[in-house]
Amino acid sequence: METVFLQERQTRKFKDSHHYTADTGYTLLPFRFHRLPDEREILVNEIGDYMVLPAGTCARIIERRIDSTQPEDKVLYEDLVAGFFITEQPVPDLLEVIATRYRTKKSFLDHFTSLHIFVISLRCEHTCHYCQVSRVTSDRNKYDMSRAHIDAGIDMMMQSPGRNLTMEFQGGEALLAFDNIVYAVEKAKLAAVKHGKQLTYVICTNLAPLTDEMLAYCKENSILISTSLDGPAFIHDKNRHKPNASSYQLAVDGIRRCREVLGEDNVSALTTNTRRSLDYPVEIVDEYVALGFRNIFLRPISPYGFATMSANRNRYETGRFLEFYKTALDKIIEHNLNGYFIREDYAAIILKKLLTPFPVGYVDLQSPAGLINSVIVFNYDGAIYASDESRMLAEMKDFTFRLGILGETSYREVFYGEKTQALTDVMVNESLPGCSACAFQGYCGADPVFNYATQGDMYGYRPDNSFCQRNMQIIEHLITLMEQDKRIEKVFRSWITGKS
Repeated sequence: METVFLQERQTRKFKDSHHYTADTGYTLLPFRFHRLPDEREILVNEIGDYMVLPAGTCARIIERRIDSTQPEDKVLYEDLVAGFFITEQPVPDLLEVIATRYRTKKSFLDHFTSLHIFVISLRCEHTCHYCQVSRVTSDRNKYDMSRAHIDAGIDMMMQSPGRNLTMEFQGGEALLAFDNIVYAVEKAKLAAVKHGKQLTYVICTNLAPLTDEMLAYCKENSILISTSLDGPAFIHDKNRHKPNASSYQLAVDGIRRCREVLGEDNVSALTTNTRRSLDYPVEIVDEYVALGFRNIFLRPISPYGFATMSANRNRYETGRFLEFYKTALDKIIEHNLNGYFIREDYAAIILKKLLTPFPVGYVDLQSPAGLINSVIVFNYDGAIYASDESRMLAEMKDFTFRLGILGETSYREVFYGEKTQALTDVMVNESLPGCSACAFQGYCGADPVFNYATQGDMYGYRPDNSFCQRNMQIIEHLITLMEQDKRIEKVFRSWITGKS
């Protein structure tokens, strides 16, 4: 008689529930892990808590070989329970605490879109080679936002469910259309009273056209100023060229005048780092310190607009930027250890995710993505875009992320229309290939516009995706620095609290 050997059929289905039931004292809670180069690994749970442990610990936890009765495992076991990596009950006693912390992490969604960007004019008198919006120099009627579009933009902004809204004016150079800014602010003030909203106003400007009258109006209406400073004059003047003038001197003079009238806390500056900038990380940081800044934001060049047309000056490997970033960060930490408080803003955003249960408002590091959920852009011609980068892409004649036209498209059609619904498939990193299993998922975000612009695919391909490479290395670097030197952890915590 033929012998029949029965074998268990191998499938990719979930195993039966008994496979996951604790039989050695503890049950696993959801977490992911990442191997460090120095024989350690980082465990990160679903609510963003992390632990750095010797390599192999993750396997021991999963195989339930952590024995609380053994002296060598006792502290680790207690830390894993306290950190919500394992639980002694199939349903954790503190499940509601975990749920509350998860809701808190995602609470940036509660108020929906709060940032409304009005591209008040595309005109600009600078000729920056990395300009991301393809500026124009003349023809006011064609390149300034019309009053009808301003009115329609304010009407749409007031339909946001959030009570606290930000109205940001961008360009081109926004101050070249200052009369339109005044018109928009006065209209928005009246509408805010009617709809019970609290408004914050921001003007993004190179400061060159700034007048005393403009400053007085900004003071009267509590308008914040955001400008650009790429470092010392020999970098800034090359990056941000202005015919027949020093853009650096105009920016520095403008910053001083704004501080005198508006106060130091109401003026901020951003860097954009070109290939030339990467040779001078220390000089750029020292320039910010010399000018009395308490924060600096080290940004790589975005892959949009004119920046893509000057490849020799604007394209560089992600690894080269990371070398620059780490050197600049070392210098910033050194200044802090020597008693001068200055924060690197990108690191501070990630550190807030690492060290606190609270959400961040930075749209590039949100999941679901910040586009539409947190920011919407009204372009100078009335077109509505999902994000600032989306309208930059449109200046390259790619209108993939255009959601409608002011005055023609309704609020519902913009925020709940077919295009927005289609985008939601690529806006959640918890479900994106390569992100779903990443230990750093909770500290990172989803950026379908960047993926589309650089890889031609909104999902993106993680192994050679520079957004992924940059964030992975920066997050790992920040954790490693804190593990190596508790003085640095203290500095980093001060960046979150603002207290040195």
